[in-house]
Amino acid sequence: MRSLVLFIILFALNYSEASAQSQPEEYRVYTEHPRLFLRPQKLRLLKRERERQSMRWRQFDALISGKAEMPEPGFALSLYYAVTGDAATGKRAIEWALRSGSDLRQLAFVYDWCQDLLGESQAKALAAKIRKGLATSPASPSVGVQRSRILAAIAIAEQDQNATEATLRTAVEQWWRAKTAPTLNAGSNLDPGSELQALLEVLHAVRDNLTIDLRSSAPEYFKTLATYEVACNYPAPYPSTENEYRVPIFSGTGDPDVTRSALARAAGLSTVAFDSNALENQFLQGWLIQDRFMLRGVFGAPYEFLWANPYQPGLSYAHLPLVFHDARSGVLFLRSNWDEDAIWFALQEGQAQLYRDGHITLLYQKGQLAAKPEPIRIGKASVVVARDHLRFLADGEQMFIIGWKPGTKFRIEVDDEEMSEMDADLAGTLALQFADDRTPGVRIQEVPRGRQ
Repeated sequence: MRSLVLFIILFALNYSEASAQSQPEEYRVYTEHPRLFLRPQKLRLLKRERERQSMRWRQFDALISGKAEMPEPGFALSLYYAVTGDAATGKRAIEWALRSGSDLRQLAFVYDWCQDLLGESQAKALAAKIRKGLATSPASPSVGVQRSRILAAIAIAEQDQNATEATLRTAVEQWWRAKTAPTLNAGSNLDPGSELQALLEVLHAVRDNLTIDLRSSAPEYFKTLATYEVACNYPAPYPSTENEYRVPIFSGTGDPDVTRSALARAAGLSTVAFDSNALENQFLQGWLIQDRFMLRGVFGAPYEFLWANPYQPGLSYAHLPLVFHDARSGVLFLRSNWDEDAIWFALQEGQAQLYRDGHITLLYQKGQLAAKPEPIRIGKASVVVARDHLRFLADGEQMFIIGWKPGTKFRIEVDDEEMSEMDADLAGTLALQFADDRTPGVRIQEVPRGRQ
C-alpha cells in the first residue's frame, strides 16, 4: 500500500511538472503597480532602509531634498516618491514627464512608480506619450533601445494588453532568443557599463512580470558573468570628487568615463539582486559592497540605493582565481594578486593590454604586434605575444600564447612529453598548463592547412 501511495504521489508530481512545462508562455501583464523592479519585497526593503537611515538612503535623500539637478530626473524623483510617498517630489516627477521628458525608460518609471498620484487626465496623457514613444522608437538590436521598449510596454499594460503582449513577445522571442542570446553564447560580450546594466533591467522586468528567466537562453554567457564583472576591472580604483570608482576595461587613452563605471557597478549590484544565492554572485557581492565605492553622485546615487543590499552576505573576492579565461569568447584576464598595485593583463575584442605601475601598455591590437614576443610573467601565469612558430622555456603554471588566427590548429612539443595538437580559441589564444616545478622547453608550430 505504501509503495502504491508513493507511486501515485510521484506520478502526480511528474505530471504536474510536465504540464507546467508544456504550457505556452504568457506575455500579458497582470501584476499590480509598481511593476518595474519595486515588487512588494523589494519596496519593503527600501522603505526599511529609509527607516534605518542607512548611508545609501541618507545620500539619496540629501540630493533629492536639496533639489540637486539629477541627470535622470524621472528615474530619481519617482523612485524617491515610491519609497517616501512625498507628494511634492512625485508631482515634480510627473511634471517633468508630461512637459519635457522624452526618455521612454524614465517615462515608464514615472507612470509606474507614481501611479497612485497621477490624476485621470495625467495618466491618460502620460500613457499616450509612452505609446507614441513605443510607436516611433527605431527598430534596433540595441540592448538599451529594447530595454526601454520592454519597460514601457510593461508599465502601461492595462492601457492595451494586446499591444503590450505583441511588444513583449517580439522582444523575448525575436530580439532575445533568436538574435541576441545566440550571439552571446557564441562569444560576443556586452559592454560592462551601459549595455550590461540595460540587460539586467530587462532580466528583472521580464521575470517579475512574466515569470520568464531569460538566462536560460544564454547559459554559457551567464555562467561566467559574475566572475567577469570582477575580473574585467583594472587593479587601481579611480578617485573622483564624489567617490572612488572601480574601472572596467576600456580602449583609448585619457581618464575613464565615470558614468560608465557607475553603470558597471549598478550592473554588478543588479546581478547580485537577481540571484543572491548563486555562489559566483556572492563573490561579486564581496567585491561590490565596500563602502568606499558607494555611488554618491547625482547620477549614481539612485542606482546605489535601488540595487545595493548591504545585508546580503558576500564572500571575499580574494578567493577567486587570478586567471580568468573564457573559452566561449576568448576573453582573458590575469592578475599577479588582488592588491591595488597588482600587474594586470587583459585580452578582449582583439586588444591586449598590460597594466603595471599605473600605466597601460598596448601589446597587441587586431593583428598588429606592439611588443616583442617574450614571456610576460603575471603571478603564476605568463603571456607570450606571437604570430609565428615559437621556442621558449615554460614560465609559470599557465602560459597563454596570444595573437594567432582564431581556430588555427597548432602542434605543441614540450620536453619529456608526447607531442599534441591544439586549436586556438575564438581570440586566437592557446592556453597551456604546466607543473609548477618544471620549466620545460616548448615549441609551437602551426599545422599546415592541408594536414588539419
